[in-house]
Amino acid sequence: MEARVVVFDLDGTISDPLPGFSRSINHALGLQGLPERSPADLARYIGPPLYESAVELTGSADPHAHARLIADYRQRYGETGYAENTLYDGIPAALRALRDSGATLGLCTSKRADFAERILRLFGLRELFAFVSGGDIGVHKWQQLQALRESGAVRTGSVMVGDRAVDITSAHRNGLRACGVLWGFGSLEELRAERPLHLAATPGDLPSLLLSPHL
Repeated sequence: MEARVVVFDLDGTISDPLPGFSRSINHALGLQGLPERSPADLARYIGPPLYESAVELTGSADPHAHARLIADYRQRYGETGYAENTLYDGIPAALRALRDSGATLGLCTSKRADFAERILRLFGLRELFAFVSGGDIGVHKWQQLQALRESGAVRTGSVMVGDRAVDITSAHRNGLRACGVLWGFGSLEELRAERPLHLAATPGDLPSLLLSPHL
């Protein structure tokens, strides 16, 4: 079998970023005189690009308020928030099992690439990944995957693994297969609605699902 390329989302798939994310968002909101919000309320904003959520978070249509929110968030996140992050149990073993079985691993996240690289190094996982694709303002995840397809990094038969609907829809838009994971921030209903090929209940399920010759 030709080596399979498996592309992972980061937040909610490899690690839980909620403490650092929520503290950094609340820092940015506070600088605009806006009230803090609970981590539980902010969890739904993990996954989609932050620029898409800025209107709702600021309660304003002013693009300057959105840009300031993102800049202030990134300033704190880059200093401390990225490390306020917890690796999901079983992820390192699953990634190594996939890599050791011949799969090529990649990362595709809406998070800026330098932040993603820093997080992978924090957890000692960077050497497992052949490539890292990060997002930026105005760039959708489906466009990131499209660029990876055009470069030859991914191809038909490659698999996108993620916890939110955007991961599944972006994969399908680019002719990739998709595997949803149930330990992140997307609900079972959200994922099922997009018809992924597989749903993984635990990280330990990933090697057998993703290396199946029938995938």
